[in-house]
Amino acid sequence: MFHTRTLASLAIAACGLLSASVLRAEPPERGHYGHYEHFDGRFNHNRAYPGRGYVIGALPRERFEVVRGRNHFFYSGGVWYAPRGAGFVVVGAPIGVFVPVLPPFYTRVWVGGLPYYYADDTYYVYRGPQGYEVVDPPDEQAATTQAPPSDQLFIYPKNGQSPDQQSSDKYDCHRWAVSQAGFDPSQPGGGADPQADAKRPDYQRAMTACLEGRGYTVK
Repeated sequence: MFHTRTLASLAIAACGLLSASVLRAEPPERGHYGHYEHFDGRFNHNRAYPGRGYVIGALPRERFEVVRGRNHFFYSGGVWYAPRGAGFVVVGAPIGVFVPVLPPFYTRVWVGGLPYYYADDTYYVYRGPQGYEVVDPPDEQAATTQAPPSDQLFIYPKNGQSPDQQSSDKYDCHRWAVSQAGFDPSQPGGGADPQADAKRPDYQRAMTACLEGRGYTVK
């Protein structure tokens, strides 16, 4: 079981507030990190980040600590750090952990009609009260920054669900529908099964049933 705890600054966030520096601090201009700079142009994200292996002596003031077993990670502005000697090294985001906020700048991408939040080679999905989960990359060849096309399901919240809650419910129902139908629209060809595409109607029926059970009108 993963668990997330915060340093002293998260006491504010626990009350539903977060320092504006976390939400609005723009990543530095290109060239700031020298040899270790990583300029992320995927999906026209176009932001500069410190590359993997970049070492700093002290962490940013506003950060979150994520504990996974014996390993400690620190998350700030979309960048992930791990202790190394007397300093901290930039690392890849650990899959499966949760953070309470998205990076200050992110790009929303859609894969198989499902929303993901992307920044610095990392994908996040909204998981309700738990926050945002770091997930494995979806099929990037099928990813788009455009809203789902007209052949996707149209979902209308009947109970005033927030956009984030809608994303969480849709992702949960997607995972359940995949398990029921054996078809995954976020993967190439719908999944490993060569007959997977024939199962698309079963997937859509399962998605519809799940979402209607959570208070949505689906068309």
